[in-house]
Amino acid sequence: MKFALPAALALLAATPAAAQQAPAPAAAAPATPPKLVVVISVDQFSADLFAEYRSQFREGFARLMSGAVFPSGYQSHAATETCPGHSTILTGARPARTGIIANDWTDFSAPREDKTVYCAEDESVPGSSSSKYTVSDKHLKVPTLGEWMKAADPESRVVSVAGKDRAAVMMGGHKVDELWWWDGKGFVSYAGRAEPAMVTRVNAGIAERIAEAQEPMELTPFCQARSRAVPVTPTLSVGDGRFARAAGDVRAFRASPEFDEAILALGAGLATDMKLGQGPHTDLLIVGASATDYVGHSLGTEGSEMCLQMAALDQALGKLFAVLDRTGVDYAVALTADHGGHDLPERNRDHAAPMAARVDPALSASALGKEIAAKLGIAGPTLVGSTAGDVYYDPKLTKAQRAAVEAEAIRRYSAHPQVQAVFTRAQIAATGAPKGPPETWTLLERARQSYDPARSGDLVVALKPRVTPIASPGPGYVATHGSFWDYDRRVPILFWRKGMNGFEQPLSVETVDIAPTLAALIHVPVPVQIDGRCLDLDSGPGTTCK
Repeated sequence: MKFALPAALALLAATPAAAQQAPAPAAAAPATPPKLVVVISVDQFSADLFAEYRSQFREGFARLMSGAVFPSGYQSHAATETCPGHSTILTGARPARTGIIANDWTDFSAPREDKTVYCAEDESVPGSSSSKYTVSDKHLKVPTLGEWMKAADPESRVVSVAGKDRAAVMMGGHKVDELWWWDGKGFVSYAGRAEPAMVTRVNAGIAERIAEAQEPMELTPFCQARSRAVPVTPTLSVGDGRFARAAGDVRAFRASPEFDEAILALGAGLATDMKLGQGPHTDLLIVGASATDYVGHSLGTEGSEMCLQMAALDQALGKLFAVLDRTGVDYAVALTADHGGHDLPERNRDHAAPMAARVDPALSASALGKEIAAKLGIAGPTLVGSTAGDVYYDPKLTKAQRAAVEAEAIRRYSAHPQVQAVFTRAQIAATGAPKGPPETWTLLERARQSYDPARSGDLVVALKPRVTPIASPGPGYVATHGSFWDYDRRVPILFWRKGMNGFEQPLSVETVDIAPTLAALIHVPVPVQIDGRCLDLDSGPGTTCK
């Protein structure tokens, strides 16, 4: 991989290659808490991707694999989207408790014409909409690890940076010292916050980079074997790209390894400038690497593009760790993902999955609602929502009309060959807490862990496995996630600290286990009820879960 980095991003680029290698393990990890906790979320980094590429990792991921490896972590809920997934990582709570049940939901009482509510917005802001919004943490109902740390020690500092606002907000929480996300032009924060010099420098460096064309990246033999054009539409194919980019193409920059490198550079720069972990208090650095998700949506998970992305992210993580090494700080790292992902059905069918398909457009809530309205003689729309997941009844319906609409909707959804199940809110609300490991949960139990009575739909629709809820693919959107199924639920969970004796535990754990595990490591009490448990990172008879 060859990048010509502008000076503002040289913090990562200048790292000597030798410093990027995993350090030799010490005799034992320190008994005292680390001074810095680094939490990294790689958006759409499924357990399947980790398994496919782990033999190729040489740098950042290789270091993490020398620690505690949980290859079968679970975003155990049904709504496997970015916002719910990020809300679990540092709260120890599933979406039913965090209140973040989807990226967007419908609220008919919202004080504006647009009744769709974005998970990380304040919909009460005049003139706002779900696509033109003011970023806010108001919908997150629970505190995060950073807030637990500040409750125990107000001098602890929390820094959260990500490629998406919802990632930075849901992991950072309500009390952050610095919180920055990409808005399409540069890294920004809440109104009124002063911009640190490092943010200014990184933004300037990114602007320089975007203004220059990017030559195609070099394919390694491993990636060359994955390079094959797959037709998606008559005018669109994916699978053999190398991230060549025209000067000024911001969208292509975002869906490329360059984007994650910029995010990690900002995290490294703020950690260095703020001297995180170098004082008497334990600090928290949160990084949301978002490019894998954009690559997955735009190009799928199995072509040359994702192969290049994985290799470049491995390099960038190695450089981030080398920057932190140079500070001399004792730091611990946790890395996971907000959800998994599913490749595009056109390539899945070529890869021995002939049942893979795109969703029938007739399953959209608007299309189905019109048919129901016509049959029942009711003024539409009757149903509001998307193709799968949460579906709402039109609030103008009478009680009798609601009952009739519900019965007809359930009948039609249940009869469709692409639908696995449809649940009413009464069924979901009556479902008890899940028992046993997450891979054994029923679909109802998975739905229950994404259910909030004030925000969830009147119906929840689960498509059958390998049905992609994109009826009409196009540039930037050929594949996705969000299903009840394990290819979207399973993610790796990795912990590393210099000197720890590594091990691998193949049995399932949950992303809600990360926050209590880190809290125990830094001797911070968990002040609220949570869903997760502490994972013991001591490979021997001792424990880190005291």
